[in-house]
Amino acid sequence: MSRSPPLSLALPLALFFAVFVFLPLLLLIFVSVHDDSAMTVFGLGQYAKFLSDGFNLAVLGSTLLLGVKVVLLTLLFGYPLAYLYTLAPRRFQGPLMLLILLPLLTSSVVRTFAWVVILGRQGIVNNLLLQWGLIDMPLTLLYTPGGVSVALAQIELPLMMLPLITALSNIDPNLRQASLALGAGRWRTFFRVTLPLSMPGLLAGCLLVFASSVSAFVTQTLVGGGRNIFMPFYIYQQAIEANNYPFAAAVAVLLLAAVLLVVTTINLLGQRSKGYARG
Repeated sequence: MSRSPPLSLALPLALFFAVFVFLPLLLLIFVSVHDDSAMTVFGLGQYAKFLSDGFNLAVLGSTLLLGVKVVLLTLLFGYPLAYLYTLAPRRFQGPLMLLILLPLLTSSVVRTFAWVVILGRQGIVNNLLLQWGLIDMPLTLLYTPGGVSVALAQIELPLMMLPLITALSNIDPNLRQASLALGAGRWRTFFRVTLPLSMPGLLAGCLLVFASSVSAFVTQTLVGGGRNIFMPFYIYQQAIEANNYPFAAAVAVLLLAAVLLVVTTINLLGQRSKGYARG
């Protein structure tokens, strides 16, 4: 009879999470429950201040909407690429995986500055469109919500593809062959067999991309500029520029709560998809 490992083996990891995750989170919550910037009066005034202001709610909504846009863009390009990866011969999968992982080896700051150059008024996109005669004046691509979404989609694309590749690679090829042999076409096989069985990887990719994109301070700030205010930059403004740490902490807690709500919803969908896949 095998013995279960002692709980003491998990003590170092539990201590690490307690010191570097839970303790800072508790400190953040403690700072947020002060009604004044000097942190002398306890209360929930900072939360009431945020939730009662339409501008604050608009910033939160635009941040969450940005995450949804980035998820849809990465899903649009990531799923076909991941599917093609699984269909590629095994000798080509190694170089393809290197190309997928290569962007992760480059700092997101460097990739963000590359997008600033690409989307600028004198950037690559505008120069090409002008040379081809498709436009007469440079387009405003930088400092727009669309520019932020495209830049983040390229940066977060590997986070969508890796879970999808894992899920698609674990699907038994005989299931597709059996579906085709029973008379189902390729599209019907995809929607009735491949897509349901890959749903856990799809939802995991959506979760990673959403959580990463809504908190991408550097890309949101550099590509979005001052015209587009998202929650990470708003927190920075309140803490560093306005020196209002309780309000900044409350904004951070509310952003965390919103992301956790989305994560919980995705996890529930993931549990249902697993049951559907088994059925």
